[in-house]
Amino acid sequence: MKKHEDSVPFCEALWLHLRGFRLIHKRCKGLYLSIGLHGIVSAISPYVTVWFSARLIDEIAGACRPEMLVRKAVSTVLFTAVMMLLSFVLERWKETKYDNNFYYRKNKIYGDKLASLDYGMLDDRETQDLYHQIIQNENWNGRGLTWINYLYEELVRSTAGIVGAAVLAATLFTRQVPAENAGLAWLDHPLFALGMLLLLGAVAMIAPALESRAGRYHNIIAESARLANRVFGAFGFLSEDTRRAMDIRMYRQELITRKHLEKCDTFWPGGIAARFAAGPQGMLSGAAAAVSAVLTGIIYVYVCLKAWAGAFGIGAVTQYVGALTALMGSVSKLLSVLGGVRNNGFYLKPLFAFLDIPNAMYQGSLTTEKRSDRQYEVEFRNVSFRYPGAEVWALRNVSIKFRVGKRLAIVGENGSGKTTFIKLLCRLYDPQEGEILLNGIDIRKYNYRDYMDVFSVVFQDYRLLSQSLGSNVAGSAVYDEGRVRKALEDAGFGERLSRMEKGLDTRLYRNFGDDGVEVSGGEAQKIAIARALYKDAPFIILDEPTAALDPMAEAEIYSKFNDISGDKTAIYISHRLSSCKFCDEIAVFHHGEIIQHGTHDSLLADAEGKYHALWHAQAQYYTEKKA
Repeated sequence: MKKHEDSVPFCEALWLHLRGFRLIHKRCKGLYLSIGLHGIVSAISPYVTVWFSARLIDEIAGACRPEMLVRKAVSTVLFTAVMMLLSFVLERWKETKYDNNFYYRKNKIYGDKLASLDYGMLDDRETQDLYHQIIQNENWNGRGLTWINYLYEELVRSTAGIVGAAVLAATLFTRQVPAENAGLAWLDHPLFALGMLLLLGAVAMIAPALESRAGRYHNIIAESARLANRVFGAFGFLSEDTRRAMDIRMYRQELITRKHLEKCDTFWPGGIAARFAAGPQGMLSGAAAAVSAVLTGIIYVYVCLKAWAGAFGIGAVTQYVGALTALMGSVSKLLSVLGGVRNNGFYLKPLFAFLDIPNAMYQGSLTTEKRSDRQYEVEFRNVSFRYPGAEVWALRNVSIKFRVGKRLAIVGENGSGKTTFIKLLCRLYDPQEGEILLNGIDIRKYNYRDYMDVFSVVFQDYRLLSQSLGSNVAGSAVYDEGRVRKALEDAGFGERLSRMEKGLDTRLYRNFGDDGVEVSGGEAQKIAIARALYKDAPFIILDEPTAALDPMAEAEIYSKFNDISGDKTAIYISHRLSSCKFCDEIAVFHHGEIIQHGTHDSLLADAEGKYHALWHAQAQYYTEKKA
């Protein structure tokens, strides 16, 4: 086991746990109080029972006075019942904090981080891989933030257990062997007592050391386990995805995925997890259990020898055996917690690496000018951009200028840079070279949120939520119903809306109940367009949002959209060039550059140009050939 692969230094692991503790405590008020109180009560409850039971046994073995027997029996039952009830109440409180607080807020920590990341960082492969490592670690062995709570609870429980056991066991070493049994007086010798404590301590340390060593095998197989869980998550539930049902049946996809599931055999019989469990990991865990059994035997021998010598009665035997056994168990558990801190540090390190990812994009401070005349001008000036890790430029020396109220179409083959152009315009990315100007000012100087509010975009891979239709359009649970209806009608969804019994309250999709409505791809695109209209931003961008519609339906929507967009700037990206005829300008992209720029008629007149070739390549499918 290589240190740098399966563990982190203890001091670093401890610091990571303290940081995680503060993070959880800040988000989950009262969680650690509930865990701590429950841990203390559950740790000392057995000692209360042991102490009262010892007194009862002493009375039975001694004077056996009826009135004292009744009193001690009632006290034992009463205090045991009170501790059990208190423990139950605290356990319910702790579980409530877990179920209704921790798990939701833990996921919110990740969600808040993902939502706050620059889009460029979020879209980065390394960021996504780091995030999925964290989720897969939690899925397969619960390590990470959740394990901090377990370790904290065990720390409180073991500490309280040590204190409680020490109180009950302290008199074991002070109660003397009677003078008539002088042959066993050596049991009272301070050196023997010290040696006994050292022996118990040594044995108590060996067990958690072995268990901690066994736990490190989880770290060794972590990478393989993450892959196995990721594969299982991707392919293990295909039959439950009704959207894939047709493809599965037509192409026997279950046979393809079965190969992947069989190949990732980490948790299969005979896999690496099983081999470790049956080999070194199992041997270490078994040795730890054996050491604990030896420890219990030593305790029994020592306590029974002193009782045989007459140092105390049979009731005290119950007390001391129970106390010492619990004491050594608590010491072992405390040492196991320290080992668990080191092992869990291996999983906290990538977690905090993810939470510490910085946002490099400058947020700006200038307020975007709120012009009543909506006279905005955007200019790309020698803009070049390539994606992180890529060698090829996605855009190269792009220069173009357009004003509000104009209609701009962007055309080109797949991979020509059209969508990248839109991402830069919306400042999802910043260019590596050149600058983008809004009314003559570099857009990086504007307040980021203010600048984003200037645009309404329908991306080609848009998403709708399984919420009410009205909320989807408005982007809010509270909205203007009149404006929502108008946006839906303008987008061509009016007829479908009139057939919905619940109107704007109709829930889309069936994620949360059978009353949801499944909309077609074309209907979903109209809702997405309505959402862009409702925002009422000066710039509206359609990035191939009508791909699921037939050419006639697309032409109808674009023609109507040209009328309803009014004084807004409309930017269209489409593979169907017929939809761009009504635009004021057309920019033709090719290999990340603008190679043509003009009106439809001027570009079509250039028989040698790219636009002419693209137009006639599509037109041949919609015109009849002469005999």
